[in-house]
Amino acid sequence: MENAFGQPQTLIVLGGTSDIARGLTKKLAAARAHTVVLAGRSRNLLDEASEEATTYGAATVDTVVFDAKDVTDAGRVVAECFDKVGDTVDLVVVAVGLMGDQFEKEDDAALAGEVATVNFSWPVAALAETRRRLVAQGSGRILVMSSVAAVRVRRSTYLYGGAKAGLDRLCEGMADSLEGTGVRLQLVRPGVVRTRMSAGLPNVPFTTDVDDVVKNIMKGLANGDPVIWSPPILRYLFAVLRHLPRSLWRKVMDR
Repeated sequence: MENAFGQPQTLIVLGGTSDIARGLTKKLAAARAHTVVLAGRSRNLLDEASEEATTYGAATVDTVVFDAKDVTDAGRVVAECFDKVGDTVDLVVVAVGLMGDQFEKEDDAALAGEVATVNFSWPVAALAETRRRLVAQGSGRILVMSSVAAVRVRRSTYLYGGAKAGLDRLCEGMADSLEGTGVRLQLVRPGVVRTRMSAGLPNVPFTTDVDDVVKNIMKGLANGDPVIWSPPILRYLFAVLRHLPRSLWRKVMDR
């Protein structure tokens, strides 16, 4: 159960080894999240993230190893995470993602499919099981990492952006489906963030650091914002950019 200040005390992070997820976990642990379950692909990175969560104040930290390329395993992963919490789950963070080189992957059926699976299909399957369990307990929140790349898809990142767009739209509908259940879903739409996943990408206007995104997420969690933009100015920028004529959009965004 969230404490008197609306802060989650039990936390599941799917994709818990990503840079943003690790930064957010530390903040939440410092804000009295005492039970944390981190799920991710790399055992070594999970161990590092677990140590961080403990250092920042979590009393109990467990881990679950999974591969987001295996959609059929998503339900099992979520179930194991809930079982490890062993109590009411306050917050489930879905931070699974894969970018890579668009031009390397776009003509490769296997690689293109992998991007779609990791960024869309696996999170959708995990969200279905998460939704079922939280609705059954009658409380809880879901935080899904989307991207401004989902708002309007660019040629140079259309595999990643297209998959995130599908997830973003699905989450908007899922949020509506949760009205009256005691469960809420919040979306996060960060711009370009300096992380391992974005390594090698050029800095574009409004590129931010992990700490900046985490601060905006924490503020959005406290306020209950349905969509958390980071930096916040992107909300207003994309209100304009998403309506640009296609030819102008390409010139502005894919120079």
